Amino acid sequence: MGNLQYKVIVGLEIHVHLRTKSKMFCGCALEYGATANSRVCPVCLGMPGSLPVMNKQAFEYAVLAALALNCKIAEFTKWDRKGYYYPDLPKNYQISQYDLPLGTGGFIEIPLQSGQTKKIRIIRVHLEEDAGKNLHPAGNFSQIDLNRAGTPLLEIVTEPDMNSAAEVRALAVELQRIVRFLGVSVADMQKGHMRFEPNINLIITRDGTEYKTPIAEIKNLNSFRALERSVDYEIQRQLDEFLQTGKVMEMGNKTTHGWDDENQTTVLQREKEEAHDYRYFPEPDLVPVVMNERWLNEIKSKLCELPLQKQMRYVSEYKLSDYDAGVLTAERSTAEFFERAVKKGGDPKRVCNLLTQVGLKLANEAGCTLAELIPAAENVAELAEMIDTGKVSASAGNTIMRKMAESGEKPQIIAEQLNLLQKSDAGELEVIVDKVLEGNPKAVEDVKSGGKKSKKARGFLLGQVMQKTSGRANPKIISEILAEKLG
Repeated sequence: MGNLQYKVIVGLEIHVHLRTKSKMFCGCALEYGATANSRVCPVCLGMPGSLPVMNKQAFEYAVLAALALNCKIAEFTKWDRKGYYYPDLPKNYQISQYDLPLGTGGFIEIPLQSGQTKKIRIIRVHLEEDAGKNLHPAGNFSQIDLNRAGTPLLEIVTEPDMNSAAEVRALAVELQRIVRFLGVSVADMQKGHMRFEPNINLIITRDGTEYKTPIAEIKNLNSFRALERSVDYEIQRQLDEFLQTGKVMEMGNKTTHGWDDENQTTVLQREKEEAHDYRYFPEPDLVPVVMNERWLNEIKSKLCELPLQKQMRYVSEYKLSDYDAGVLTAERSTAEFFERAVKKGGDPKRVCNLLTQVGLKLANEAGCTLAELIPAAENVAELAEMIDTGKVSASAGNTIMRKMAESGEKPQIIAEQLNLLQKSDAGELEVIVDKVLEGNPKAVEDVKSGGKKSKKARGFLLGQVMQKTSGRANPKIISEILAEKLG
């Protein structure tokens, strides 16, 4: 076998459904789950003589995404026909952008497991229309649903800058967060809003000579798990094939593979067409799009702080863990709710705990956002302060948070109603402590002995006081009184 080393090279093509109300070139509604072929018209059915009209909102969403990916926006872009016959493409061509995409030369930063970030370069961002959907019910026939035909589809193509399946997954996760933050896509992969196509090959060095394996593209992956596993599988498959056959890039065309989720393997589909096989030519029925400065600035004004930057800021500014900051920045509405509560005076760490441990779970169960669940962020800030000042215990705080979600009442009122306010009156608590000490001479002796039993006995006495006050005594004050009395 000789001295063999290899490097993994992966580029990614990502397709994202844009969140418009209507299709890319006609007025048909975009509705997921509608009756098959009920959201179609002569344009998306490819009827002779029907003419497309561009959806301006879709173009603006595409430019906004390209800006977030640090791309240069083209001042002039045209539409092209990409010709191929497929049962779910009634026109026999797809309207796309070929040589003049709307965005080029950008990059996306992804988080690495080491805590560092890595820049992955973006070659191009362009806009096209999606095809329909082939359905394969039981029996030896297929059915076509054309509701999806004509959906605005954003295609993002990266340079082959990723060197592991984990990096590919990190990019996909980050991109999903970005398009959701911008509001340009729902990016629900189960509904096919986001699909990934990795292009993978290896650079193998054996005995000082470098070999490149043929590139394999894996089509239409719609989960992070399938994306990561298929890349890992393909790396191993290419390595094995090289060792068995010595096949290198010069000997074989690029191939297209599918992912068999059941058997966790990639399956060869066909040898890949080159761009000229699609017979691209300018779309004669659509005018080019000319971007002026005023229009571009209008779109730029809709940019926001992106999730990874926000996550890193939460770690440095609020001293949150990277994990907690990641949970809070998974959705823009959660991050905005958190920031509102902190602005109202809530301690960031305490607010974070209330949201991640209770709020998000409740919102998830209710199928809504945090802001819909608890409209007033100031109530969360007030509750955080009540816990930090010892008015209520942390566990009582969680109970109050749940009640706030149900009733929308202020935390102080809920705490009074449920009798959850901690007793912090030192004089009142001292009387109870004295009674407990009087009734437990053995434990008092153990504490004073300072031996192994001391800590356990102190905990026991604290527990007895809590029991006598139905858990409402402030543990900090009890500990101070016990320390004073027992040393």
